[in-house]
Amino acid sequence: MTQDLKRLNAPKSWPVPRKNSEWVTSPNPGAHPLERCMPLSIVLRDLLKVVDTTAEAKKILSAKQVLVDGRVVTETKLPVGLMDVVSLPTIGKHYRMLLDSRGKFLLIEIAEDRAKWKLCRIENKTYVTGGRLQLNLHDGRNILVNDDIYKTGDVLKIELPTQKIIEAFKMVQGNVSMVISGGSAGEILVIDEQIEERSSSPNLVRFKNGKMTVKDNVFVIGNKTPEIMLPEVRAA
Repeated sequence: MTQDLKRLNAPKSWPVPRKNSEWVTSPNPGAHPLERCMPLSIVLRDLLKVVDTTAEAKKILSAKQVLVDGRVVTETKLPVGLMDVVSLPTIGKHYRMLLDSRGKFLLIEIAEDRAKWKLCRIENKTYVTGGRLQLNLHDGRNILVNDDIYKTGDVLKIELPTQKIIEAFKMVQGNVSMVISGGSAGEILVIDEQIEERSSSPNLVRFKNGKMTVKDNVFVIGNKTPEIMLPEVRAA
């Protein structure tokens, strides 16, 4: 069981008031690091505002009225992270978790057909029993593939909940990305080049506007144009 956080210590990505009360719900451990996710109860209460209290969130979750990535969930502390799709089938609403221009989480309403897929970044690759290649994705899911055609940092568009790969977006010049951490978190920038460091320093990505950040902060969101609906029109 995870302990709650002091509200003042909540990650900067959480759009929650800092002075309402001393404590705020902490998500259960999961695939997303703390600064890159929020507990489902806070998502329902503070982002979607479909409930007023955690008790009300528990009721609608117990009634199986909430889906995350196409699956029914009942856990109030379930970590909801970047690109996750939250659906409320009883009212026919679907949302994708993104970052705004200040680097804070928000949910963008999407059409039902867009709720049937999500974007997942490849964090690393491993070989499993039988010699098959496993892609380990940013949201904790793993996908087995027959051919080694993807690189770490590539982003897959996958069908929900089947995990079928629909398309891939590579971290190459001209593609569009969202910065997901650091001083530019939430910005939508066009990739210029990757800079591979020979030392133990992390690889860098330079953008068309001259800005740079470490590779881990970059999430590709489309080939030339964004594949996802964005909070607002932002060009770089």
